[in-house]
Amino acid sequence: MKDLLEYIIGSITGSTDFTVEETRPEANIVNFEVVANPDIIGLIIGREGKTIKNIRKILSIKATKEKVAVNINVSPTL
Repeated sequence: MKDLLEYIIGSITGSTDFTVEETRPEANIVNFEVVANPDIIGLIIGREGKTIKNIRKILSIKATKEKVAVNINVSPTL
């Protein structure tokens, strides 16, 4: 699922200036932390958050097949 998220974000932004960290606090929960350059965060989130919502929808389809819940957070690099 991490590969899918990296592919989607890379395709949307046209950049590789981001990292995706995956954590599993429980067996059926997957958390993704996307740390990106502030210049491309706007592209990831989109107008009114529409892009990130659609990314979450796409990943939730794959998560349903794997029987896990997915959370995605986006934050700027420091």
